Amino acid sequence: MNCSNCGHFNDGGKFCVKCGHKLQEEAAVSQAAAASEYQPQPQQPNQRVRQAKKVSKSFFSYFAEGIKNPTATAQAAGESQFVNALITVILYALSIPIMLYVGWKLLLIQFVRSMFKLPIISEELAPSDMEDFNTGADLIKATDINSIIHFNFTDFVFKQGIFIFIGLAVIIGATYVASKFGKIDVSFKEFFSRFGTFLIIPTALLLIGLVLAFLHVEYFSYFMNFGLLSIFLVVPFTIASFKQSGTNGLDHIYSTLIVYVVITIVLTFIANGLGEEAKTIITRMGNSSELNDLF
Repeated sequence: MNCSNCGHFNDGGKFCVKCGHKLQEEAAVSQAAAASEYQPQPQQPNQRVRQAKKVSKSFFSYFAEGIKNPTATAQAAGESQFVNALITVILYALSIPIMLYVGWKLLLIQFVRSMFKLPIISEELAPSDMEDFNTGADLIKATDINSIIHFNFTDFVFKQGIFIFIGLAVIIGATYVASKFGKIDVSFKEFFSRFGTFLIIPTALLLIGLVLAFLHVEYFSYFMNFGLLSIFLVVPFTIASFKQSGTNGLDHIYSTLIVYVVITIVLTFIANGLGEEAKTIITRMGNSSELNDLF
């Protein structure tokens, strides 16, 4: 051990043979320093993880309060709730294609069953035909047709989700412009936050429908329809929640009707896009030899 006083190397002992400095204290200091070097430092939680936890906690609190007190929560929503409102809009946009991806077989069965109930068709059917259909429906439910016809989750969900999100952005933008014609003095971020807050209940309906679709409960389509149609209520609620800054602005009723025209156009485009996807699915089903073997 080297003496810290004179630097002389000592083979052992308690004192330096050259200067007489006590070596035992040096050994204790060296051991303590070595121990501190190898002692594992407590790991700090990742900054992104902490931020994600903070955002998720804030969103769940905001979402629950929006279901409990939708009007009060929306009126209190300022620019600080912009991120939570944006998450709500994204959930709304994604839940629809995911629900369709999971439950399209049930929708197809419901459609055919409703066709069977039409008087012009039901009169031509024998009871055994309906029994055969029910047997085939049970077979379809139990078969993973997605893998047979190569119905890609990413391609369908994200493409349609982005398409629906763009449609929602157009609706929100049109509602904001209409509110400006109504002399409503508000920033876009605050308007977006309030619109997104009123969208919480429609989003909750879609999420319930999504859970039912995963559970293969046919009633999920009702929640999907309610969630889609309730967008017609979000627009007037959002506009009416603001006070006009003057008396010469466009009346709320006319503002709402203008946005309804935009919503109808957007929903038509979305329906056409989903219709093209449905045609693709049906074409793949018709061309699938594996699926034909099932029947």
